[in-house]
Amino acid sequence: MAASSHNPFPRSPNPSTRSYDSSSVSSATSPRPQVQLLGNLMGSSARSNTTQAPQPIGIPPLPPVNQTTGFQPYTPVTATSMMGRESLPPTDSVASTPGLSSAQLSANVSAQKRAYRQRRKDPSCDACRERKVKCDATETTSCSECSSRNVKCQFTKETNRRMSSIKQVQDLEKQIERVRRENSNLRRTLAERGEHMDVDADGTEQVPQQLPPDLNSEPRRRRRATPLLQDPSRARAAFRNVSRGILKPPALYRQPQVVASVAFDLPRPPLPPKATVDKLLHTYYGAVHIMMPILHWPTLQHQIDELYQNTDIQRVPISWHSMFFAVLAMGSLFSNDPYPDRTLRASEFLEAARSLTDPWNNDFDLDNVRASFLISLALNELNLKSAAWTWLGSAVRSAQDLELQLEVVGLHSRVEADMRRRVWWAIYILDRTLSVELGRPFMIDDTDCDVALPEPVDDHFLHTEGPVHPPNVNPLTHYLHFIVNSVRSFSAMRKAFSNPIIEPARLATFDNHFIACQKMIPEACEAGGISPVPPHVLMPLAYVLSARLLLHRHNLSPSCPAEARSDAIKQCVATAVETANLVARTNATLADTATTLLVTHIFRSTLFLLLTGFYDLAFTCLRALKSIDIRRDVVISCGRFLSFFIKTLGVKQQELLALLPRSAATGYPPPAGICGPRAVQDALLRDEELLIYVSADMQASTETAWVWIGAEREAPLTTPPSSSIGGGLAHSDYRTGLNAQEREDWGGWDKLIEMTMGLASGAMSPAPGYAAQAQALPPIKMEHGVNIPRSGTAEPGSSRNSPASAGAASGSRSTERISIANII
Repeated sequence: MAASSHNPFPRSPNPSTRSYDSSSVSSATSPRPQVQLLGNLMGSSARSNTTQAPQPIGIPPLPPVNQTTGFQPYTPVTATSMMGRESLPPTDSVASTPGLSSAQLSANVSAQKRAYRQRRKDPSCDACRERKVKCDATETTSCSECSSRNVKCQFTKETNRRMSSIKQVQDLEKQIERVRRENSNLRRTLAERGEHMDVDADGTEQVPQQLPPDLNSEPRRRRRATPLLQDPSRARAAFRNVSRGILKPPALYRQPQVVASVAFDLPRPPLPPKATVDKLLHTYYGAVHIMMPILHWPTLQHQIDELYQNTDIQRVPISWHSMFFAVLAMGSLFSNDPYPDRTLRASEFLEAARSLTDPWNNDFDLDNVRASFLISLALNELNLKSAAWTWLGSAVRSAQDLELQLEVVGLHSRVEADMRRRVWWAIYILDRTLSVELGRPFMIDDTDCDVALPEPVDDHFLHTEGPVHPPNVNPLTHYLHFIVNSVRSFSAMRKAFSNPIIEPARLATFDNHFIACQKMIPEACEAGGISPVPPHVLMPLAYVLSARLLLHRHNLSPSCPAEARSDAIKQCVATAVETANLVARTNATLADTATTLLVTHIFRSTLFLLLTGFYDLAFTCLRALKSIDIRRDVVISCGRFLSFFIKTLGVKQQELLALLPRSAATGYPPPAGICGPRAVQDALLRDEELLIYVSADMQASTETAWVWIGAEREAPLTTPPSSSIGGGLAHSDYRTGLNAQEREDWGGWDKLIEMTMGLASGAMSPAPGYAAQAQALPPIKMEHGVNIPRSGTAEPGSSRNSPASAGAASGSRSTERISIANII
């Protein structure tokens, strides 16, 4: 029993000399061997049993091979503590141990260290811990001690659940490495899809941000089925026969369906005179076709000639007939006919196109898609945006039914293949534009499309065999490619809008993309140029300029910090200044070519120019809107909004300017920051009410609007019923949302320009009706008071702090001060 002589607690059934720390065992009965006692017991040079190898001082003996080591609490490793080495005596004492060489000592110490670590890995159960016996429990089985005693083998003590700190660090390192691999794979996947992951300063991942595509880059090709090695013509013929009524073949492989039922063929509307058609086609070409050439112009002219030569119009396909009236409706909207004849005729053509549309159609062709698209485009120009959104949905779905979003290989006619591409990209442009303008989701997903860009040639050079154009001639005069490159970035913009604030780095990325887009137009149209700009060039430019302003305007939200909101105003003003300079360089009126998008962008630019004091450029925008006037229904609503904004801005400007002479007369400094005209302008830029008005249509979406928050607690507004709701396209009330009085009460454009001049001079008299709403500051009430130090602070013993002086203040005051009510 030599081994037992080394055990300081002979009563313990466990022969090992494991030591327990008070930090690891909560029980008061846990043994705690003393280092001095071990040293006294083991430090003697005389040994009773010479057969047993001596142990180094302070190091417990090795456990038997078949013994399961128990859990030992983790001891922090310090400079003077190395795995229990703090109990070692000096080196000379160890070296003087009889019968032990230095090599054997080093080997034993290494072995004991390994055993010490191994013994600390597995904790003991509660029963073995209390009985102080070894525990051989594993992760799946109970220990033998608990099994023999028929008790539950459980681990509930905190000390038993503590793992080795070294093992915890190793586990954490493995988890970190696994997360790094997953992040690397995720970033690689996003990079392949053209996206990247933004990580903020705290390391938390944000919404995946999509980058704008490269200019003129082709969409990523989607997967196609693998062809068979053998010819499946026999199965194809049988499948085509038996699958009728179950599925439709792809659009390229469909055959005309013969139906025995009566076809949709209503009485055709009468054709307008040929001279009127030629005039409207000329207008359509100069305003619509140069931006969205969805028709092959030589083919269209040939079909129209055959239409007027043929006496039986019932033989004309009804889808083409509907598309023809939609083309005439768009031409009417951009004609120079007087108001309201222009709008009335456009409404009649739209009604004719709608009457020739079969709502139960199940087999579409390209003319069906064109008709729905042109009707949507005309409704948007008529300021009926919700109706345009609905008809656009019909165009998108019918186009997807024809698989226009996919590149088709095998068409023998290059004209037909390119027309499919042009129609799809025109629908894509309108979907992106309306969605961003209205704050609604896209109807087209970029990942579903792989159609190539159209041929970069005009219709006159595009033939069935391919494009042919003479040398030294510009092959491309339309702006479809320019607009496509501009609006393809709207998908990335929409993802950026999902964040509360767009970071400067992402704003710079978009700005660089828009600058690259603008370089695709002639140099005469650059912002720094001085040469005249044709009016029709501003229409495609409106897509880029409007997108830039909407992008930076997103940071105008109250959720953004003050610095970001200030930068947003600066960038929006920069875009507005560029817009005004381009408008000033136009060599003709915008009345016949201005689109609703261009009008709306000029309106937004005017708001920022007025807010920041660029009155000369604001005059330019106002004169441009005046020239368009009633040719676009949205212009009247924009003028009414601008009239209200100028009145509000003038009232607030006068309120701030009035504080300067008042403060000079009383000898007190003006309110904080109001020390001059420049400070007045800066204060206007921080006015929350004015920022709401400047944001304008940003308040139309639930995701971006903040002016309507809390409106649910207010009483519902009662508006007089309007008889024009649902009254048709010919009613101005229906198109503008204003009745006759509201369309006239703002005074017109001349009155608007006059008020802007008064605003620029600082002497504009606000309208009487708005002065009450502005809540101008009341006259300053002057009262006699006690002597007040100029610093504005009272001495600790002054009468201002005395309650007794409050009642006699009216008789003892000798100076003047602003009343508390006035300050409030």
